[in-house]
Amino acid sequence: MTNPNKTISDEKDRWSRDTLKPILDSFPERKKSFRTSSEIPVERLYVPKRWDPDYLTDLGFPGEYPFTRGVQPTLYRGRFWTMRQYAGFGSAAESNERFKYLLDKGQTGLSVAFDLPTQIGYDADDSLAEGEVGRVGVSISTLDDMEILLAGIPLEKVSISMTINATAAILLAMVVALAKRRGVPIKALRGTIQNDILKEYVARGTYIFPPGPSMRLITDVFAYCTREIPRWNTISVSGYHIREAGSTAAQEIAFTLANGITYVQAAVDRGLDIDSFAGQISFFFNVHNNFFEEIAKFRAARRLWARTMRHRFEANDPKSWRLRFHTQTAGSTLTARQPENNVVRVAIQALAAVLGGTQSLHTNSRDEALSLPTEESARIALRTQQVIAYESGVADTIDPLAGSYYLEYLTDELEKRAEEYLDEIDRMGGMLKAIESGYVQREIQEAAYAFQKDLERGDEVTVGVNRFTEEEDTPISLLELDPNIGIKQRELLAKLRNSRDQLKVEQMMDDVEAAAVSSENMMPIIIQCVENQVTLGEICAALRRVWGEYRPAQTV
Repeated sequence: MTNPNKTISDEKDRWSRDTLKPILDSFPERKKSFRTSSEIPVERLYVPKRWDPDYLTDLGFPGEYPFTRGVQPTLYRGRFWTMRQYAGFGSAAESNERFKYLLDKGQTGLSVAFDLPTQIGYDADDSLAEGEVGRVGVSISTLDDMEILLAGIPLEKVSISMTINATAAILLAMVVALAKRRGVPIKALRGTIQNDILKEYVARGTYIFPPGPSMRLITDVFAYCTREIPRWNTISVSGYHIREAGSTAAQEIAFTLANGITYVQAAVDRGLDIDSFAGQISFFFNVHNNFFEEIAKFRAARRLWARTMRHRFEANDPKSWRLRFHTQTAGSTLTARQPENNVVRVAIQALAAVLGGTQSLHTNSRDEALSLPTEESARIALRTQQVIAYESGVADTIDPLAGSYYLEYLTDELEKRAEEYLDEIDRMGGMLKAIESGYVQREIQEAAYAFQKDLERGDEVTVGVNRFTEEEDTPISLLELDPNIGIKQRELLAKLRNSRDQLKVEQMMDDVEAAAVSSENMMPIIIQCVENQVTLGEICAALRRVWGEYRPAQTV
């Protein structure tokens, strides 16, 4: 019970002593003092002047439950968010060049996009991959491809995020095998695999296996990484694609957290101690144009997840309560008409993500409604983050908009609406049941339809599309991909298949099938496979033979 004689200053002093000081002793802030351009001192944290009994319950202090004001006690005064640019196209060598270009321009973490065949488990020489190799991401079929992709990049120093789901375990196995090949301790690896298959069933579609085996692979990754790669985020529960499919902000919170709850429950049912793995769970959110709603969304999601983990799952470690997340600006808001306007949209969205307390950020490029980004467009997108970080001053104090009547109202309202969805999903028997029934898909479709109708009526305005249009747009340069990428990748695979130990490959594939029908963790055998030049497509083919493929039920 709160001591009625305490003041807000007493609580702030307690936070400074118990939570802040241990962090500052190990990780000093970026500057000795922070000031505005008019030499006005900027404090680390601003709180109400008068005691408010709801303050500790609903907002609290940064780095403390319920984490409404952020998961880190110093936030960006300690260090800026990780600046990532999602990149990957063509061959591993071409993508490696783009990675090095972005790192040279100040990017602080890699974010890898994979092509469609890699995402759904086909090698570049498979007939089903024809015409798709290297088109929407980099083509990775083998450990050799991964070695080329990450050539010259220190695995022990650079955080690597991979947007991959159905084949996440295989791509992670390749990174592990590459680290072993280089002599890098795998415990030193830092990064994230998306590994979020549930949202694929409702919003994106790059699934392979039915939900049961897919969830088994995910919990295998949880168990393996808890033991072997403690600094690796085992999953990035993604609201991004749910929002891209047309959901509202409240739905994005609810359906993302419902997926997270399902993964946590599956791991607990597997026998994992919640505090052994929950700290390695991360999230991935979209950020749209409605500035204040987006900031409130992140604050509400943090608070709701903290309460869920503490009370529903009875996690004891405060690290298990924290919702850490990466943000990407909204691709669905970018327009092919007047693409220069996209620079402004991305800047607004990025600023909302920062004010909402993101740990990591990708800013989309102006030309992404037309093609994969050029180097120039990617540089502008990265510079947008750097201008916000170094010139705007918004990173100098923690949660600067807290206490705004409007923002706190939106935070409370989004939390309430998300809770209503979560309660409905619980009544249906959980997220898997809600997905199987088509409930989640219908809710998203209805939200998307309502927005489109508003756009067509002119109630919603997209500048340059349904208002303020021009007869002709100013042309911009677009990235051109190598039209022969598929041929080149097939040639590399043919060379590998002719030089490897085929008997060993066949034995390894038999071992994969045997492991798939057992209860053993799949990660060690998958790592052995990629080390012995078994391809991604061959591993997936073996698993398809045992588990089959997912076929969605038809929904009306």
